[in-house]
Amino acid sequence: MQMSESREIKADPATVFAALMSPEVLQECVPGAQEVTGTPEEGFEAVVVQKVGPVKATFKGLVTVTDIVENESLTLSGEGKGGAAGFAKGDAKVRLEEIPEGTRLHYDVEAKVGGKLAQLGSRIIDGFAKKMADQFFTRFQEVLEGPAEGDEPPEAEKKGWLKRMTGG
Repeated sequence: MQMSESREIKADPATVFAALMSPEVLQECVPGAQEVTGTPEEGFEAVVVQKVGPVKATFKGLVTVTDIVENESLTLSGEGKGGAAGFAKGDAKVRLEEIPEGTRLHYDVEAKVGGKLAQLGSRIIDGFAKKMADQFFTRFQEVLEGPAEGDEPPEAEKKGWLKRMTGG
């Protein structure tokens, strides 16, 4: 499964890049993430619980960051094993482009599955992979920008990642 998309984020490329390298931000943005630990240099260990069609599994895996060009681009590569459910692995090539409104984040995702998951059929898997990528980058945008206009935050202190970091 392959897909390419882009999003405009109201933050400068350095802020977006720093967020992509943060285990706290990744944990907040990866759908189903229970835990994300580690560093960009050594890789991130992740525990993710997901339901794909009728198969629910806990995936334990590693995410590595390669091809790093500071504030411009990087590749996130992950592989997770879900026991009897099988495995999932993929790459997301991310490129940042400075625009007047902030940053245009381009991403190219390639994902593969095996085991029981592969038996679900490509339509279910492709739909699931697209949904996961959409949820990740939508949440990533919300974490950086704060809630969208007109959305009331669930609690008064709900701020974007940038505002929490700068105390703004």
